[in-house]
Amino acid sequence: MLLYDAPMPAPNPRRVRIYLAEKGLTVPTQSLSILAGEHKAPEFVAKYPAGQLPVLELDDGRMIGETIAICRYFEALHPEPPLFGRDPADVAEIEMWTRRVELTYGAAIRNIWIHTHPLTARVVKQQYTEFGESNRPLAHAAMMVFDTVLRKNAFLAGDSYSMADIALLSTLDFGLFIGVPIPDEAKALKAWHERVSARPSASA
Repeated sequence: MLLYDAPMPAPNPRRVRIYLAEKGLTVPTQSLSILAGEHKAPEFVAKYPAGQLPVLELDDGRMIGETIAICRYFEALHPEPPLFGRDPADVAEIEMWTRRVELTYGAAIRNIWIHTHPLTARVVKQQYTEFGESNRPLAHAAMMVFDTVLRKNAFLAGDSYSMADIALLSTLDFGLFIGVPIPDEAKALKAWHERVSARPSASA
């Protein structure tokens, strides 16, 4: 197999790298430059029409895209330590928080990145700056929801580090990169961020 990866600050490839590091897994990797458009090169798109990263090429040629799908593939092969939950309630709660990271905070960060950042201005045909800026309060609100949960829990979905934490860490760090700070009043979220950033896997 071969994992097509991209270097920092790309958050989605990093999400898979953190997951693999938590599992202690080493996978053959080929790094592509998103800024150089290597994931949109004709030879890559011919292999994987979505032209997105990361994507996992299996030995039989099948291509598995989307970070959660890739991580679930490895979870099925290597269930310990479990990062998607040990029982049905754990699985559901981790799935819930992972989706909330993606659909609330992640969506806001994506819109801010696409429509306000100077790096994307080089490749986005039309930036809608006002729309992009309107997502900053949405990102703030989402972070405050996470903060409320983390006042009670050690991790986003309970007492154990999980895929939900990986999703939040990778997205939160990308938000910091594009100029979306963690609110000063989100003290529990800041403490969580400091703790999970100290895990060896966070440097992946």
